[in-house]
This record gives sequence, C-alpha cells and structure tokens, in this order.
Amino acid sequence: MISDVTRMGEWSPENTGGSWKSGATGPAVGAKFAGKNRNGTKKWSTVCTVTAAEPGSSFAFSVAAGPLKVAEWRYDIAPTDAGCTVTETWTDRRGGLIKKLGKPFSGVADRVTHNRAGMETTLERLAAAAETT
Repeated sequence: MISDVTRMGEWSPENTGGSWKSGATGPAVGAKFAGKNRNGTKKWSTVCTVTAAEPGSSFAFSVAAGPLKVAEWRYDIAPTDAGCTVTETWTDRRGGLIKKLGKPFSGVADRVTHNRAGMETTLERLAAAAETT
C-alpha cells in the first residue's frame, strides 16, 4: 500500500497522489514519479526518485523541485505478532532559498511541525485502511 504512489492521496492530508514517469510502472530503485500536493488553495508538484523498494520492508524516495533537493521520505515496516509497525521518516533537504519560499508556494511556514502532524494522520489512515483490507 505504501509504495503505490497513485493511492497516497487516500492517506495523506497533503499529498493527493502520484503518477509514475518515464516508463516506470511501479516501485523500483531509480524509478521516478510525479508527486501532487495540495494545502488549502495551494497546489504543487514535485519529481520523486525511488531510493529504496523492498516489499514488506522499506520504501523511500527523494523529492526535488526542479534541480533543487527538497526532502527524503522513508517508510520502514517491521513485523509484529499482531501484524506490523510502519515508521515514516521525513528528512529535510531544503536549502535556505527553498525554506524561504515554502510559505508562498505551499502555505506552510513551519514545515517541521506541519509534516509531523501530517505524518501522524497518514499513518492513522494507512493503519485503518490496512486493517479493513
């Protein structure tokens, strides 16, 4: 479920989904996808490159806006007796200019706090969907 970028909008409060690019049809290291995001009236897209894709273990991708690095997102899955635990990690890769442009482009001044809240929502929605599947 995590690596199906076309469905991420079902769980994320900011990401509205993604679409594979350049002939990619699914998660594989090096595959690219366009990530689409929305916050209120603000909408933007990014180019993402898969950096880890191990089914049942991990999925990660780097995010760029043009030539500028934005972030690294990672999902690690650990089995438990009752199912699994998913850990979502966001690493900020933005330089000073991109940080300053954050609020005008995305409507978010404090990206760290905003992403933490979004990650909590995403993981809650993902768990609810997985538990009903």
